[in-house]
Amino acid sequence: MADEVETDQEEGSETGGRFGGKMKLILIAVVVLLVLLGGGGVAYYFLFSGASEDVIEPENDPNADPASKAYFYDLPEMTVNLNSKNRRAQYLRIKVSLEMVSHEQAQKIEPFMPRVLDAFQVYLRELRTADLEGSAGLFRLKRELLKRINDSIYPVKVNDILFREILIQ
Repeated sequence: MADEVETDQEEGSETGGRFGGKMKLILIAVVVLLVLLGGGGVAYYFLFSGASEDVIEPENDPNADPASKAYFYDLPEMTVNLNSKNRRAQYLRIKVSLEMVSHEQAQKIEPFMPRVLDAFQVYLRELRTADLEGSAGLFRLKRELLKRINDSIYPVKVNDILFREILIQ
């Protein structure tokens, strides 16, 4: 009987040893595979993504054409009534600058200024104070005004709208 117990223990240790050895081998293979994949990903990023290339900003480029720099055109100050449900009148005063590529573009939009100001006035009068709250509200306002001005002056394109002043009373 003592011999049977010893043989059972020996067989258990042999199967446990084999199983443990297989697990170690699988674990080592998984670790090596992860290291190889990680190294390959890092190598791909640095070799093929162009992250190591020097980027020259147009403003800092000494060879850049002066005409390629931005030109800013100031619109007249606008004051409009905001749409409110209560009897108290609320006003929005806004000063805007338009960013364009050149002075020639600014001269091209001069004849369209009544159309631009009308589009701005119509849109701004429908706003509520809740529409202008926070940075998300101002971002939406900027996006809508940019869309409306580019629709109004179609052949010419305005790159960006810059708020010089926004006042809500």
